[in-house]
Amino acid sequence: MKKAWEDADFKARLLADPRSALQQEFGHTIPEGIELNVMAVTPTKYALIIPPKPEELDGFTGTGVQPQMASWN
Repeated sequence: MKKAWEDADFKARLLADPRSALQQEFGHTIPEGIELNVMAVTPTKYALIIPPKPEELDGFTGTGVQPQMASWN
């Protein structure tokens, strides 16, 4: 996220309270019941995300939540 690279204050707010930071900066409201974790990845610190099974996403249809997943091939 380029803004976090360029704006240290935004990055700190995003790490501390991502829901509020996204609302303040971009007007994005994260739906209740959605837990949002933000981690700063560095050249020596990586994150491995285990995505949900596709059938686990079926319950989110119509909630406005659009899960995005990327993978390395």
